[in-house]
Amino acid sequence: METLEKIRKAYTEYVLENGKQPTSVFQFAKKLKLAETDFYNYYASFDAIEADVWLAFFQDAKATVEADDTYQGYSVREKLLAFYYTWIELLKAQRSFVTYSYARLREEGAAASPIAKARMRSSQLKTSSRVLQPFREAFFDYARDLLAEGRESKEVEPRPFVTDRYPNALWSQTLFLLDFWVRDVSRNFEKTDTAIEKAVNTAFDLIGRSPLDTLFDFAKFIYQNK
Repeated sequence: METLEKIRKAYTEYVLENGKQPTSVFQFAKKLKLAETDFYNYYASFDAIEADVWLAFFQDAKATVEADDTYQGYSVREKLLAFYYTWIELLKAQRSFVTYSYARLREEGAAASPIAKARMRSSQLKTSSRVLQPFREAFFDYARDLLAEGRESKEVEPRPFVTDRYPNALWSQTLFLLDFWVRDVSRNFEKTDTAIEKAVNTAFDLIGRSPLDTLFDFAKFIYQNK
């Protein structure tokens, strides 16, 4: 087992057994038979380990779907659906850690805004958190690529002042689905599967071409030719 994986595994086990992060890098490293300086060759902090775990969930899901030949022939809508389904399946394998970390991040966000604490949901999750930042940046790259493909296939309608916000909307959707799954108590998380389908279909109904776009094009044509 390589050192990075060894550290991540030990960290995950520690927080699940103790309900909190280790208090000392020295003691944590010592149990792994690592010098403290060696630990810092891999991670700058315990938050950095947690951030790496969240990033790995995303990267593993993306690599899994992209390795499937069938995925390459999917529409953009179907590709995002496939990603979310695969991502949630990977999260299931480490649900205890995910629920621990997610709860900690929500508490962190609430601490930054005490007034919002009582109504804290996925939309108020502190997305600027160092823990989520690498995952967020990687997801944005993935979303931009999908949206660019969608514009070429006409599944995504370019709109002035709005198009640049599409990746943010998909990221908010991702946090919503994560929150929904964490709270889901249905058998085999069946309600989460439904939530994924409805969320993605709604998103593409909104960012795709609609009768309003047709009306706008017609009005523009009339104005330019009056």
